[in-house]
Amino acid sequence: MSRFELIAVDPEGVAPLPISAKLRTQLVYFAAAAKSGVDPLGENEYRFDLEEATNLLDEGVIRLVSPLDTANATEVELSEEQETMLEWIKKNRVIHARLSENAK
Repeated sequence: MSRFELIAVDPEGVAPLPISAKLRTQLVYFAAAAKSGVDPLGENEYRFDLEEATNLLDEGVIRLVSPLDTANATEVELSEEQETMLEWIKKNRVIHARLSENAK
């Protein structure tokens, strides 16, 4: 069984955040959209928008859009683990992180 953690790349020196395999599959929901003029990310790297992380925490929900029905979004309440991750991003001002996988 693998163990996952998010490691802050920017800023450096932030304690890693252990995450579950389930949250690992959900990271794309929280990642910021790619911007022109910004270096591309490496494999298993994510950028986060601090303002968006704060908004998600304040609202307590994430809006998911189905590729089959892009006109409608479904609101899903944040899980405790998702909130913990967003708080880690906000508190530490993490804008770039790398996912690390370690075997147990």
